[in-house]
Amino acid sequence: MGSDFWQILAILQYELLLFAGIFFLIGALDDFAVDLAWLWLKLTGRARTAKVNRTQLQHSELSGPVAVFVPAWQESEVISETIRHLLGVWPQGNIRLYVGIYRNDPATLEAASAAAWGDARLRLVIHDRDGPSTKADCLNRLYEAMSDDENRSRMRFQCVVFHDAEDMVDPAGLGLLDWAIAQGADFAQLPVEPLPQASRDWLGSHYCEEFAEAHGKAMVVRDAVGAALPSAGVGCGVSRAALLQLADAKPDGLPFEPDSLTEDYELGLAISGQGGTCRFVRARGEDDQLIATRAYFPSRLSEIVRQKTRWVHGIALQGWDRTGWTGGVADTWMRARDRRGPLTALVMALGYLLLVLTLIISVAGQFGELRPIELSPFVIGLLAANLAFFAWRVALRFAFTTRNYGLAEGVFAIIRLPLTNIIAIMAGRRAVQAYWRTLNGSAAEWDKTRHSSHPAKPVSHHATITVQAPASVQHGVRRRVQNTG
Repeated sequence: MGSDFWQILAILQYELLLFAGIFFLIGALDDFAVDLAWLWLKLTGRARTAKVNRTQLQHSELSGPVAVFVPAWQESEVISETIRHLLGVWPQGNIRLYVGIYRNDPATLEAASAAAWGDARLRLVIHDRDGPSTKADCLNRLYEAMSDDENRSRMRFQCVVFHDAEDMVDPAGLGLLDWAIAQGADFAQLPVEPLPQASRDWLGSHYCEEFAEAHGKAMVVRDAVGAALPSAGVGCGVSRAALLQLADAKPDGLPFEPDSLTEDYELGLAISGQGGTCRFVRARGEDDQLIATRAYFPSRLSEIVRQKTRWVHGIALQGWDRTGWTGGVADTWMRARDRRGPLTALVMALGYLLLVLTLIISVAGQFGELRPIELSPFVIGLLAANLAFFAWRVALRFAFTTRNYGLAEGVFAIIRLPLTNIIAIMAGRRAVQAYWRTLNGSAAEWDKTRHSSHPAKPVSHHATITVQAPASVQHGVRRRVQNTG
C-alpha cells in the first residue's frame, strides 16, 4: 500500500481519538457528578438504606384495598409461578390481582387458571383484541376491569401496584409500598434486583451490575435532587387518586398511551408532571437483603438486544417526543442522561473502531510503513483523564455489584464490561432503525422477551432464591376461582 493510504489512516485515527476522547470525557464527567452527589448523600446520612422487619411488613394490615396489575402475553412458562408466589407471600385479604391475558393466547390463560388455587383475590381479565398490542394497551384493559369492579362494589382501591409476568415479588414489598403511599407518596418505586445466572448463561447476569448501580446510586440521587422518578414498571405503586388524575386528563379516560413502548418509564414522569410526590423506597430486611423485585432477565444475545432496543427506543427517542424537557434543572439533567443512549452507542462504536485502527497502524509501524503521529499535550491529557475516569467507573461497578451479589459477581462485572458495551452498541443501532420506521408510519408493538425460568421454581442450571409462603397461607385456606372476561 502507498504511503498516502497510511497517512490518511493515521489522520483518521487522530481525528477519531479527538472526537471519541472528548465525548467520552463529557459522559464521564456527567457520571462523576452523580457519583459525587451520591457520596455527599452517604456522608451526610441522607442515602442511608433503612433497616426494616421483613416478617412484620409481610403480614402488616394494609391501609386500604390494593390492586395488582400483571399484563401477560405468551407467558405460559412463568405466569403460574408468579401468581402462586405472589398470592402466597402476600396474605392480605384486601388485595386483588388482575392478570391481563389476550384472547388469542390460550396457553397463558390455561397456565394462569391452573395457578388460581381457588383464590378469590385473583381475576383473569381477557383482552378483547388479539395480541400483542402494547403493554400499555394491556394495562389500560386492566384499568377498565378494576374501574368496573369499583363501580359495581362501590369500593375504591387505595393504590395500584405494577408487576410483570416473570417477577418474584418480595414478601415485604407490598407492605413497604403501602406504607409509602399511606405516607403521602403518589408514586413509589422499589429496587429491582436481577438474579445472577449460571456460568453458561452468564451473559444474562450483566443486568446485575447495571441495576446494582442504577438502583443503588442513580435513583437515590435522582430522588434526592427532586427530579421526576421513572418507573421500572415492576415493584412500583401508584395512588389511586394519581392514576385517576392521569386517566381524566386523557380523551379516552385511560391512564396509558397505547402506542408507548415504555409506559413504565413515562408513568413516574407523568405523575411528577401533574404535581404528584414520587419516592424511591430502598430498605433492607433483618437478613440484610434488599426489599426488591427479583427476576431472571434474558440470557440470549438476541433477546437481550431486543429488550434493550425497546428501552432505548422508548426512553431516548420516543421519550424525547412524548415527555419533552419540562421541569427544572434537575429534571433536565436527568432526562438528558436518560436520552444519551444512542449517542453513547455511537461513541463506543467509534472507540472500538479506534482500537482496531490503532492495532493496524501499530503493526504497519513495525514494518516501517509509516511514522506514528505525535500526540499533542492536550490529547495526552485527554487520554489520561479518560483512563482515570474509566478506572473510577470500574471500581464503583465492582463495589456496587459486590455489595449486592458477592465478590464473584463483582469480578464478573468487570470482565463483562466489553460485552456490555457491544450490547449497547447493537441496541442503539437497532433503536434508531426502529424509531425511523415509526416516523414512517409503522405501528408500535409489544416486542417482548421470552421468559422460561422463574425464581420461585427451582431449575437445576440456575441459582435460585426461593421464599416460602407461611404454612397458613399455603394450606390453611379454601378459596374459589373468580374469572372474568
